[in-house]
Amino acid sequence: MENEFDIDGLVDTENGVISRELFVNRDLFDRELDRVFARAWLLVGHEGLVPNPDDYFVSRMGKDSVILTRNRQGEILVLLNSCPHRGMKVCRYDQGNAPVFTCPYHGWSFSTNRERVDSPGALVGVPRFEEGYSGQLDREKWGLPRCPNVVNYKGSIWASWDPDAPAFEDYLGDMKLYLDTALDHRDGTPGGSEILGGVQKWRVRCNWKTVSENFAGDLYHEVSHISANLAEIGMTKGKGRREALPLRYAIGFDGLGHGGLGFPPSYEERPFEPGLYGDPEIDDYFRDIHAARVRNLGDRLRVGIVVGTIFPNMSFHADQPRSLLFAHPVSATEVELWRMYLVDADAPQSVKNMLRQYYLRYSGPGGMTEADDIENWTSVTTASEGAIARRYGFNYQLGLGKEQPVEGLRGAVQSGHYSEGNARIYYRRWAQFMKGDSWADMMPGRSDDR
Repeated sequence: MENEFDIDGLVDTENGVISRELFVNRDLFDRELDRVFARAWLLVGHEGLVPNPDDYFVSRMGKDSVILTRNRQGEILVLLNSCPHRGMKVCRYDQGNAPVFTCPYHGWSFSTNRERVDSPGALVGVPRFEEGYSGQLDREKWGLPRCPNVVNYKGSIWASWDPDAPAFEDYLGDMKLYLDTALDHRDGTPGGSEILGGVQKWRVRCNWKTVSENFAGDLYHEVSHISANLAEIGMTKGKGRREALPLRYAIGFDGLGHGGLGFPPSYEERPFEPGLYGDPEIDDYFRDIHAARVRNLGDRLRVGIVVGTIFPNMSFHADQPRSLLFAHPVSATEVELWRMYLVDADAPQSVKNMLRQYYLRYSGPGGMTEADDIENWTSVTTASEGAIARRYGFNYQLGLGKEQPVEGLRGAVQSGHYSEGNARIYYRRWAQFMKGDSWADMMPGRSDDR
């Protein structure tokens, strides 16, 4: 398979043409699991899913099931959820609390706590150890593989299997300023968010990249949401959901693959509009939060964004609704989507209740806006699987040649309001990973120090 694909022939970003094979080809998909998901930094969860010692949450990295857990020493760990003996999942519940994971097939047990073992995930229990293995089994060698790189970034938990991966903040680059707008408190202080409810999970018959690209900067598909815009699904009193929102720019980070729809850096805060919510308590809360934000940020540079994607498969909404999206690959033509909704931990219950109702009618499997997207994604997949359709590439020429540097953001470019520049950046990065380029070549000028 090494020589089967001409990646540069499939991804022609200079002319704005991308092959449909990227979205339907099974062999390409298999290579992605090894070339992309085994190397890139991936979102695996949020610290709020494992607040206490021995809490765990079963997540995914590519098609690999992993256990996100907090041990009794307070460390957050990511372990492969597959017994080294015969591969059975050692953790079969979505979420819970356990200091030891025991395989239900043959009974091998693994501990996360350093008080019992030197290496979390090490094998601590083996049935018939003396009789069957003569007491000679190397318990640490046959423990659960532990992800070497795990970072808690403002409550969001990220991991990479590649021991040579760059530092997480180098991987983000200045895109982290936009990610911060989802993770930070609405008053401008760092962090402070919590998960509102649980994690929504549903499957869509489309390629995972279709989803990630959509949120990386496709304002052009606004025609899909006309009905949702006309319906009263917003959190404010006005009809529609974007009536007061100015047109955003497609801002992408060439060389990193990240991008989003938002606004260039500014030293000024958008003015507060009073009376939008129709509830005095909620109106007062958002007025006070806005005033606190102005005070806290002062004359510091700030950015604003509504939606974005961190390469390869994590997307986020900073405002509507404030959430983190995982696009987990299932096959070349199927993805499993997970959404975690965020809210300021100290917000009044009335605000949390209002936001919960708004989030549910906007996004997720029952959300009006997400339903529009899902219909698009499934339809383009079905229409691209035929032998004739696969001969014709997709057109990504919108805004081609209009890219301009964004002052104040390292490596960022913007190409107007309506542009597919971010998608071209995304697929250039995908091509680098798929060709097996080294981190030194993919992260020029950035530190590789851990």
